[in-house]
Amino acid sequence: MVAVSSNALRRARQLLLLVLAATILGAAAATWLYIIGSLGQEPAPFLPTVAFVMPFWYMWALYVPFVVWIARQRPIERGRVASPSLSHVGLAVALSFVHTATRFGLQPALREALQTDAAGVSALHPLLALAVLELPFHVFIYGAILGVTYVIGYYRRLRERELAATRLSAQLAQAQMQALRMQLNPHFLFNALNSIAMLVRDSKRDTAVDTLEGLGDLLRYVLEDSANQEVKLQHEIEFIRRYLAIEQIRFQDRLAVEIDADHDTLEALVPNLVLQPIVENAIRHGTAGPLAASTVTVAARTEGGSLRLSVVDDGPGFSSAPAGRGGTGLGIANTRKRLAQMYGERASLEVKEHSPHGAAVTIILPFHTVPLDEREPQ
Repeated sequence: MVAVSSNALRRARQLLLLVLAATILGAAAATWLYIIGSLGQEPAPFLPTVAFVMPFWYMWALYVPFVVWIARQRPIERGRVASPSLSHVGLAVALSFVHTATRFGLQPALREALQTDAAGVSALHPLLALAVLELPFHVFIYGAILGVTYVIGYYRRLRERELAATRLSAQLAQAQMQALRMQLNPHFLFNALNSIAMLVRDSKRDTAVDTLEGLGDLLRYVLEDSANQEVKLQHEIEFIRRYLAIEQIRFQDRLAVEIDADHDTLEALVPNLVLQPIVENAIRHGTAGPLAASTVTVAARTEGGSLRLSVVDDGPGFSSAPAGRGGTGLGIANTRKRLAQMYGERASLEVKEHSPHGAAVTIILPFHTVPLDEREPQ
């Protein structure tokens, strides 16, 4: 029903535009004839001149849908010019004669203007004379309608190709981002299951059951939001809290967690699971070694029109960490790629040493609360 109403509204708008264009052209032609006639000895009144001219243009307005349909059926294309061109010339001549004959039959004033005072002159002679006289102008009008139809069709096809390319690019980007996320999720799942296995081997069955329940909650979260490229920061932080709860069961006193997010940042949209690989990286390197302990701090602040996310650990830092700690690990690399896909140069990820020891990862995002697919193009 909505589609039918939309089509009817579009056709009514097109009809109104045709009538308006014919009226404007007719008024301009009538005004020109009136001015020319006023230079003579017996100028015709303006309103009769308008009434005399208007049928010419209104009839062409009626022909426009037919000409447009023919133009689409017989397009003039590269490598196919002669046959369609001959068809259009023949149709233009036929429409010209139909137009002239119809006006001749319907407009008494036109017949009177063409008839001579000589007795016995056939009505066919002035009709043919008028048809020959109007033929070039009618062919010109037909050609103008044809040209406008082809130009509109060309730009419409160009626009459709651009939209198709844009949709394809968006789908490709989404597929690439989804692939990057799928690289991260199995890694996280493997670590969580490994932690549970370690608890079972240490006969910490109750702790293992709690950890498994927490893992189930995390997986449910991931599955429910798997189609969303962006989520609110408060949802991301809630996920991180659950993830860190599992990790704290594993590391116990060796891991402390601090989350400090300003209230005005919680409604901001961020890439789904953007913090998890960064936090996982901080825990892995911050607690490196059997006796190492670490505090992981997750913070969120606004800076002008940007959102600043930071993950800081006070572990051994780069100097005693394995190769790859400097920002070339899988989690860091994939997060950089996701940010580039989603925000381009408006987002960044920086990894650096944290004084007096440890490491800090800082993510800068454009602050926004409207999803990417609903925002105006930049």
